[in-house]
Amino acid sequence: MSLEKITKHVAEKLDEVYMKASVTSVLEGNSSLIQELDAETIKVPKVSTQGMADYDRANGYVAGTMSLTWEAKQLTNDRGREFSIDRADNLETAGVAYANLASTYTRVNVVPEMDALRFAVMSANAGTKVASVTLDNTSIVSALGKAIEQMDDDNVPNEDRVLFVSNESYRFLKESAPYRFGSGENLDRTFETFDDIEIIKVPKTRFYTAITLLDGTTAGQEAGGYTVSVTGEQINFMLVHKSAVIPYVGFNVAKAFAPEQNQKTDGYLFQQRIYHDCWVLDNKVAGIYVHSKEIS
Repeated sequence: MSLEKITKHVAEKLDEVYMKASVTSVLEGNSSLIQELDAETIKVPKVSTQGMADYDRANGYVAGTMSLTWEAKQLTNDRGREFSIDRADNLETAGVAYANLASTYTRVNVVPEMDALRFAVMSANAGTKVASVTLDNTSIVSALGKAIEQMDDDNVPNEDRVLFVSNESYRFLKESAPYRFGSGENLDRTFETFDDIEIIKVPKTRFYTAITLLDGTTAGQEAGGYTVSVTGEQINFMLVHKSAVIPYVGFNVAKAFAPEQNQKTDGYLFQQRIYHDCWVLDNKVAGIYVHSKEIS
């Protein structure tokens, strides 16, 4: 780890990487439906019913069946890292190095990877996939309209839809004909909703249809994290109904050790392990619409 020595007790503003907080946390409400079996397996409910039948005035209702089954899902992403900071190095940085390690690691590495994985899982299981299409300010409004129309036709409820957009697509929307010119409200080009659907902007580095997680040990993968897969595309936008996806964190464990507790070296030790996954419900794939383009 590279640390710049500073005069003891001199306060300095950290030169950290800007990093947006999680953009997929808005989808985490469905976790209450989950039954935990063990550390590796959970169950999610699936409900199915029969259609309506003719009512008989003499015999009454035709009996129907309703089934509720629990589908087992196994968590597949067991990720973590360990960081060690020598006691002297921490002292020479006025304690800044160790004090900010956990928060920096979470913002810069953990959150972006979890967002990217969730978007990749949703893309792979989307009910509608529009691939290899480049948008601009003349086509963005129509493309969004088609996505909304598709969900309407598929009987996806209007409530609880979320529109994730790339920053480029958001710019195209601001530059599109309905909003570029005009007066009154049309001069305000800051969009929090589109057709009453909440808009969330996503950094392009998290917005891929497929990613590869790097194991941190294989040659060329030592930096860890993730990269876009060879088959992956850049997502223009994704329309999601919250009920269609279950992002789940089995556990998120962080441990910190002082030099006196560290059995390896005379330094501060930080370890974090996260066991998580994301699933799209089989009977709700219509609640995900992804629009992507080739990566240039």
